[in-house]
Amino acid sequence: MSLITIIWSMSASACLTLAGIHFLVWSRNRTAWANLFFCLLATATAAWTFCELWMMRADTPVEFATVLKWGHVAVWLIIVFLVVFVRFFLRAGRPWLAWIVCGLRTLLLLVNFLVGQNLNYLQVTGLGQVKLLGETVAIGEGLPNPWILLGQLNLVMLIIFLVDASVTAWRRGNRQHALTVGGSIVFYTLISTAQSLLTFYGIVRVPYVGTIFFMGLLAVMGFELSGETLRASQLDHQLQRSEAELHEIEERMRLAVEGAEFGIWIRDLVRNEFWATDKCRELFGFSPTERLELDKIFERIHPQDRDAVRLVLNRATERGGGYEAEYRIVLPSGEVRWIGSRSRIEFDSAGNAILFRGVSHDISGRKLAELESQELRREITHVDRVSMMGQLASALAHEINQPLGAILRNAEAAELFLQNASPDLEEIRAILADIRKDDQRAGSVINRMRSLLKRQNLDKRPLDVVELVGEVIALVQSDATARHVKLELAVADHLPPVFGDAVHLQQVLLNLIVNGIDAIDETQPGDRRVSVSASLDGPDTVEIAVSDSGPGVPADKLTHIFDPFFTTKPKGMGMGLPISRTIIEAHQGRIWAENKIEGGASFRFTVPIAEEGVRQ
Repeated sequence: MSLITIIWSMSASACLTLAGIHFLVWSRNRTAWANLFFCLLATATAAWTFCELWMMRADTPVEFATVLKWGHVAVWLIIVFLVVFVRFFLRAGRPWLAWIVCGLRTLLLLVNFLVGQNLNYLQVTGLGQVKLLGETVAIGEGLPNPWILLGQLNLVMLIIFLVDASVTAWRRGNRQHALTVGGSIVFYTLISTAQSLLTFYGIVRVPYVGTIFFMGLLAVMGFELSGETLRASQLDHQLQRSEAELHEIEERMRLAVEGAEFGIWIRDLVRNEFWATDKCRELFGFSPTERLELDKIFERIHPQDRDAVRLVLNRATERGGGYEAEYRIVLPSGEVRWIGSRSRIEFDSAGNAILFRGVSHDISGRKLAELESQELRREITHVDRVSMMGQLASALAHEINQPLGAILRNAEAAELFLQNASPDLEEIRAILADIRKDDQRAGSVINRMRSLLKRQNLDKRPLDVVELVGEVIALVQSDATARHVKLELAVADHLPPVFGDAVHLQQVLLNLIVNGIDAIDETQPGDRRVSVSASLDGPDTVEIAVSDSGPGVPADKLTHIFDPFFTTKPKGMGMGLPISRTIIEAHQGRIWAENKIEGGASFRFTVPIAEEGVRQ
């Protein structure tokens, strides 16, 4: 058998083998369109290979012309499938260029059957004989078809399309495919085109041997596709292993969630579906088969908590992220249960909420403990206030006795005036005005004491800082005077209202001022002073400071003075400062202590500035 027949037959067989392999790949994965079009490209190349071999073995000009005519069908398929393959594999190439190349080649295919004997020749007039691989083969000779110029333009457009696709893939970062596949396609297409033109115009007397270049092209493309297939197989293996690991993780998470008694739920806004685990249904009192809807869930939420939950839900939907909420639900049996829920929200590209994923669990036990703890704190706080009023009892009694004594003396004077036959009414009116003033003064002292002694929960509202601090200063002024301590007040101008409970904040101030006065009792006569100041501390808080001229807090005890039952006083209980810290933290503020450089201690705390609306 001749060497040419062996080589061209083996080339065709290799093309068909590659086509079969990649057809199987595509049949297993119908989304692998690049493999399908490579299969079709390899099949068309095999058809052209047989046409080349037949033309080299042609005996007559008519036979040569006929084989070349039908060979253009294979060339048409090669160009079309090559363009489509590049579009799918490199994901690049301008669509309008692709349409021009394929459309022009289709037009040339029609010309191939309608004008002359084929696209190359109007008429093949004879066959020439040349040597190839030691054998004599036939080449065509005849009258060129002028439409072949359009075919050459088509090849130029194909090369432009391939270069554009390769450059685009390179710029996108897909440089390996752009260099190996895109570069090789451009290279072999250029060589094949050049060989075809040189042969047609008789510059080089050789037969059409495009098969050699097509085989090189298919080898590079097949290698890259095989690498992609291998990587896909490895990825599939890794995916299967990952799925097994994920299943194991999911099983562990399921056991952990069940152990922690968490209920998981998903709300799909697009499908209007609500999915929940059996534990979640049990928490809210729903049966395993009952259809869940948001309205039904809100019906289970305690009426006093519904608006708050809706507000949290709406804010999370508008602002993104997620939310946390604690609320009560009322079961069909009448049982009230505290639920804690946490959720994350997913959004689409347009910013619309599409999915809620969340967990819920029963926090009734923790809430009950918190309520008991709050009640205990209220009792201790109340006891602390009562104890503090006991410390101020003598000074307060003196402050009340002064207006009461003045009232008595004014009343006696008025009685004497009334004994006259013509009493001085103007003088009596002045006496009555003094009596009313002294009465209001005594009543003010009693009201301040009553407010501080009253047991109550936090009642936050906007408070004027000057009024807040001034009332406490007035309450301890008598005790400070009796102990020869000067009280100073420095409040910055135009301070905004703060948001808090007046009684509890005044308790903190009272405790800090009394502590300062007690600290000064340990010093020698001289600069005996307690200063109270208030100023802005950033855009959201006001800082209030109580400073004294005492000995300060020992450095080794400064970090422990807010610990329960820790005290620096010989007869102290160590509860005043811990209670103060609890109160300030309940106001979303902070409290701390420091020693001043010039001597004495300074206790500072912050309170949030009041904002519009109710602040929780």
